Amino acid sequence: MKFFADTAEIDEIKDLAATGLLDGVTTNPSLIAKSGRDFMEVTKEICGITDGPVSAEVVALDHATMMKEADKLRAIAETVCIKVPLTIDGLKTCKALTEDGTMVNVTLCFSANQALLAAKAGASFISPFVGRHDDNGTNGMELIEDIRLIYDNYGFETEILVASVRHVTHVLESARIGADVMTAPPKVIKSLFNHVLTEKGIAGFLADWEKTGQSIL
Repeated sequence: MKFFADTAEIDEIKDLAATGLLDGVTTNPSLIAKSGRDFMEVTKEICGITDGPVSAEVVALDHATMMKEADKLRAIAETVCIKVPLTIDGLKTCKALTEDGTMVNVTLCFSANQALLAAKAGASFISPFVGRHDDNGTNGMELIEDIRLIYDNYGFETEILVASVRHVTHVLESARIGADVMTAPPKVIKSLFNHVLTEKGIAGFLADWEKTGQSIL
């Protein structure tokens, strides 16, 4: 499963890239706003850090303007993946961009039917939001299971990009189901390292090493 970082914070992206865990980055207007920086500038800088897809989202709601925004965004780098909403105009834009050789991430997916539409429109990625489903009292991971089944039934090449990931269990369940990608805030990705027995083991090794009075350096 590929790991994408859901952030626009450059230092966090660099830190993850150094671990070898980073396969791409997803951004959205809200994340760019939090960074307090220029949208185009931040996107270009992110593309210089990772070789993987960098999702940059259009903000227009009509097809014609989406295409104009997409033209500006995909001029930043070949790795820019245009992010469009799961609407009729969004899927029109998806189809046009895909036919032109541009990666497209269809976002704000909340049903398997919507995911089916995106795949038929040629989306590179579909982004179902599992955390927001959980917030509303439904099981977001059941949505991932349904999409995986449908895509496998018909051989769709659209990659399932699990979004709105809130905790490590979402990551584990996504991997068990067979999702292609998950995108999460850096703090969630880093929390995958955590285990009390690992921490105890390190503490024990260090205590025993200190008793030897030796030094490697």
